[in-house]
Amino acid sequence: MSKDSEVSRRRFVQVISAAIAGATQAGAQSGAPPTKAKVEVDSARLQRVLNRAAIIDLHADTTQLILDEGYDLGKEHTYAQIDIPRLRRGHVAGIFLASNPNSRLLSGPASVERALDEVDAIRREVARHPADLVLTTSADQIVAAKAQGKVGVSVGLEGGHIIDSDLAVLRSFYQLGARYMTLTHFTNTPWADASGQPPEHNGLTGFGRQVVREMNRLGMMVDISHVADKTFWDTLEVSEAPIIASHSSCRALCSHWRNMTDEMLRALGRKGGVVHINFFEAFLDQDFLNRYNFDAVEAEELQITKQFAGDPQRRGEELRKLQAERIARLGRIPFDRLLDHFQHAVEIAGIDHVGLGSDFDGVSDQLPEGMEDISKEPNIVRGLLERGFSDAEVEKIVGGNTLRVMREIERT
Repeated sequence: MSKDSEVSRRRFVQVISAAIAGATQAGAQSGAPPTKAKVEVDSARLQRVLNRAAIIDLHADTTQLILDEGYDLGKEHTYAQIDIPRLRRGHVAGIFLASNPNSRLLSGPASVERALDEVDAIRREVARHPADLVLTTSADQIVAAKAQGKVGVSVGLEGGHIIDSDLAVLRSFYQLGARYMTLTHFTNTPWADASGQPPEHNGLTGFGRQVVREMNRLGMMVDISHVADKTFWDTLEVSEAPIIASHSSCRALCSHWRNMTDEMLRALGRKGGVVHINFFEAFLDQDFLNRYNFDAVEAEELQITKQFAGDPQRRGEELRKLQAERIARLGRIPFDRLLDHFQHAVEIAGIDHVGLGSDFDGVSDQLPEGMEDISKEPNIVRGLLERGFSDAEVEKIVGGNTLRVMREIERT
């Protein structure tokens, strides 16, 4: 090859590379991931993956319905997102039900009391349906539940306010079966800053670091969904074990502070952790976020909560009416937008570091088309396969990565 030919070839490669880089940058700025040709997925392949996969959802808020409204998981309901019939159709192997006393309304001691009631409600509901559900506290127990044809139900604590700044309370909840704790919820704790709140501690305090170390010692997953960015980085530094985000999405695609930046996703992946993608439309789609008025929504729902404080059943009915009106007004975003977040997280954090964290029954029913309840989990499997992910990669995303990180934390 002549020198001129070599120069021309190099120039051609540079021009093409620049064009590709420009297109990629434009895609990142618009919040759109690179497009892929759609792969046809036949029913036999889909069923094979569903049979093999251990689908595990790291975060749902059905607990409050169970405790406050006597919600029976054994019956299929026309409202809410989770019950046994829909878990079955969703091919779900494991689900984490959250205890999340409202940190805006309850004091520390009242949060502990409410959390105890919520954990007790989970345990009693599981015991009420022994043919379908089993309480699980480890990765191996979830796998065993699937092998037995049951759904493993695990407990998560959503918010460090639940322990009232007392490590003995943390240990007690672990003994009751809690296997992760989100370090903050809506508000700062006395030892950690929450996302979207004015910082009080510049991340974790000294006691906050003790909490993380004690969770490591117990083998309890440290969850950084809901924490301030500085709290995330402090936690990543302190924790000897991988950390998780139980229900967070990608800030590059939707700018809400509850989502994780690409820098965070990379760091979480390097540490061996897993980000579990949240299905809430306001965390998935920038246009929807721009139209969704969080302050107005919270004010409306808080008014109903206070008005019917003594009548949980009526309170739930009124909240669902309000939510139905909101859905009719705002509509639902396309299902592909949810898949975009899975794809982006895989591209940034790595295929071994992405999972499911729906936030079902905790997002006022604001869910994408095709993901209205937990029976629709197979749509994620099909959608990822259609985007060109292999069977093994999809099995990792929908549950395999979660089992892996749980085992690593249990060993640590």
